[in-house]
Amino acid sequence: MRVCRRAILTILTAGIVGSGAAASAQTPEQFYTGKTIDLVIGYPPGGSNDTLGRLLARHLGKHIPGNPTLVPKNQPGAGSFLAVNTIFNVSPKDGTVIGIGAPTIPLDEKLGTHGVRFKTAELNWIGRLDSLVNVVFMWKTSPVKTFADAQKFQATLSGTGVGSTVSIYPTVMNNVSGTKFKLVMGYKGSSEAMLAVERGEVEGHSTSWTALKVAHPDWLRDRSVTILVQFALKRHGELPDVPTAVDLARTDEERAILGAIMNATEVGTAFFTTPGVPADRLTALRRAFDATMTDAELLADAQKIHVGVSPMPGEELQALVAEVSNLSPALLSKVRAAYTAAN
Repeated sequence: MRVCRRAILTILTAGIVGSGAAASAQTPEQFYTGKTIDLVIGYPPGGSNDTLGRLLARHLGKHIPGNPTLVPKNQPGAGSFLAVNTIFNVSPKDGTVIGIGAPTIPLDEKLGTHGVRFKTAELNWIGRLDSLVNVVFMWKTSPVKTFADAQKFQATLSGTGVGSTVSIYPTVMNNVSGTKFKLVMGYKGSSEAMLAVERGEVEGHSTSWTALKVAHPDWLRDRSVTILVQFALKRHGELPDVPTAVDLARTDEERAILGAIMNATEVGTAFFTTPGVPADRLTALRRAFDATMTDAELLADAQKIHVGVSPMPGEELQALVAEVSNLSPALLSKVRAAYTAAN
């Protein structure tokens, strides 16, 4: 009996090992055939990240070997930290989950921001769809019409999660440039936060330029809002007369602090998958992303919904994320003071 049991155990063990080896020997096409990929969007429906995530989901699958189906899933919370933490710690490490979160997450990790449970350099970055320029805009009834006004008078802005750029960038301007923005927190996303502006609950809002122009082109057409500042290293082509936060720096120290923080605009609307994805599947996802960025159907779709496409390959994006670790201790200390202090 003992001999028989040992023989059976040996056969079962060999079968399990053999099946694992067979799975790992699959080509990306064999693996992805018939599969579904979850595209996790760390924000509520309706904002720019949701719009761009769903744009990618409509076109990426046909360029991945095996043509898997991509299913967008919103997982908002804590400025996208909930989704990023889940992808890093819980999701399968096999290339069946892709995510998008705040472009500032590499800096959040470096600064030790509350709620961070991920390591951005260990995420596998697939590619960037577009840079992400945020703005602060004020409703037409607000007495604050210029950035200089914002340095003199308190102005209320609708806010969402503490880890979101919606909240981070106005906080930075308060701490570095002396503005008097007061964040009214608790809105569930930029769509709801912008409605709060229209209802008169607050005077303005900070969100991406894409979200504003896609959700409310009429506000721009009718000059219902005034854009005070754009958060970028250089001026967006559609906003040539709006100063960047870096333009408004008064000293070299302010310029260095703001430049380090605005690097997030280069990370932009970037997509990543979990740590531990087999190298051939990661390569397949990256090359599929690159092909999607030149897909005529995607470009036509982007034009139809008024969003830009300024891609960056996954390998370059991975290197850009790693560069955050090169901030000097002295500069990092100053960035932390600007980034994390309360309004």
